Amino acid sequence: MKLSDLLSKEYILLGLDINTKEGVIEKMLSLVSNHPNLVDNEKLREDVLKREEEMSTGIGKNIALPHAKTEAVTQPILAFALLKKAVEFDAIDSQPVRFVFLLATPEQMLAQHLKLLSRISRVASKEEIRNRLLETKDPASVLSVFIEEEKAFPEI
Repeated sequence: MKLSDLLSKEYILLGLDINTKEGVIEKMLSLVSNHPNLVDNEKLREDVLKREEEMSTGIGKNIALPHAKTEAVTQPILAFALLKKAVEFDAIDSQPVRFVFLLATPEQMLAQHLKLLSRISRVASKEEIRNRLLETKDPASVLSVFIEEEKAFPEI
């Protein structure tokens, strides 16, 4: 399982124009609301927001990674948004966010959940990748960035 296996064009938003952390998370949840692996929208919302209350998922380098281990999904779900303007996200480096990944995995997939979080962080933390993502014009080009970057990575 690679990020590029989980991510598809319909779960990628470019130029998202929302100016609050809460609004961004709600839009990401809305984006995946019809995902075939999602069985309970409200439970996913509760679990993602509960995790965000525990500690901000602004992981630094302009990246946010709202996520949850949840009974609301049967298999992992991944969505990505590139924000039009940086949004304050209470990130660990105090920098606003432009890149947002929403990840949800089933409760029993703890190891895969942690590996996916690590993979997202590892890929997105590279300045070259973030710059390439900023230049993308459509969801297909976003997918291409992830496919290219993950070529040498092992399956999770």
